Amino acid sequence: MERMVGTVVRGLRCPIINQGDNIEEIVVDSVLKAAEVEGFEFQDKDIVTITESIVARAQGNYATIDDIAQDVSSKFGEDTIGVIFPILSRNRFAVCLRGIAKGAKKIVLMLSYPSDEVGNHLVDIDLLDEKGVNPWTDVLTESQFREFFGYNKHTFTGVDYIDYYKSIVEEYGVECEVIFSNNPKTILDYTKSVLTCDIHSRFRTKRILKANGGEKIYSLDNILAESINGSGYNEDYGLLGSNKSKEESVKLFPRDCQPIVDTIQQKLKDRTGKNIEVMIYGDGAFKDPVGKIWELADPVVSPAYTSGLDGTPNEVKLKYLADNNFADLRGEDLQKAIAEYINNKGEDLTGAMEAQGTTPRKLTDLIGSLSDLTSGSGDKGTPIVYIQGYFDNYTK
Repeated sequence: MERMVGTVVRGLRCPIINQGDNIEEIVVDSVLKAAEVEGFEFQDKDIVTITESIVARAQGNYATIDDIAQDVSSKFGEDTIGVIFPILSRNRFAVCLRGIAKGAKKIVLMLSYPSDEVGNHLVDIDLLDEKGVNPWTDVLTESQFREFFGYNKHTFTGVDYIDYYKSIVEEYGVECEVIFSNNPKTILDYTKSVLTCDIHSRFRTKRILKANGGEKIYSLDNILAESINGSGYNEDYGLLGSNKSKEESVKLFPRDCQPIVDTIQQKLKDRTGKNIEVMIYGDGAFKDPVGKIWELADPVVSPAYTSGLDGTPNEVKLKYLADNNFADLRGEDLQKAIAEYINNKGEDLTGAMEAQGTTPRKLTDLIGSLSDLTSGSGDKGTPIVYIQGYFDNYTK
């Protein structure tokens, strides 16, 4: 019988993960139990993805605001700290800011506008045009910002992040001055000691600051890059990718992930006889059309994956073939012609007209986004995702 289904994605439930749990065994057992209960068969090139959250939980990769404060204090001492380009997030940055404030004497908080790096808006971009404000050249004080734009609450959270972040800093008896600029060099007019909190543009920001007179320049991946008094840490990403755990602690991005995915792959091979790919995923990379948020608050979509997930898709556009190469064919003849074309396609279709519009993003970024949308961040309770048929094409 002709096969009628392509890619199938299943969110799998597993036990609640706690510190010290054997994450490899739990993932393998959960996958096997799901297959038994739901009646699906394992195939080569199936994919198991695991959210980074449960990996970090199993590792016990947590830190407190006191740990953050000690690291910040050791790096900046008594200096006024320029805290620049943080994202606007209660879950992602607010607890980090508590730790930073607790380790500081004074903070100049510089926010990008009209939005942060991942699309959370402080003000509607149309208002900038209306007020004649140029976000690429104009530096605004807090009073100037309020005079132009008033008080605005986030579309989804209902939070005024200017007041919220300032109140967090002042809660620790620390003076906080808020300014608005998209130029990293602006902060150097206030202090030469800077903690840049952007995620994907941090290397450029640090380069600009150092080239223009910055003295103590760090980014969030430099904070908790090593353990403080036995705390969790991440040598590659520090505080980047962290999430709120409690009001005074964060769960860090997981570390040492490659042995985990390799072990899970081998255990699944031993139990099923199939070559199943495995990856750990964080935030996907996709843009919400209402809030304009494009996700990806983690430093990478996937901190570790097995070798079969390396690379990008090499696909042709079926509708292009049908409308152009084989426009004179119909029905079975068209199907056969397209199938033959796919079976004989080149190994690298970069630039080919037949491949236009196929979005050659990294496989791990695509699969991570698919997984993130499947598991969600709420109460679905499916931190493991099982994907079948992802590498199939029209001929399979």
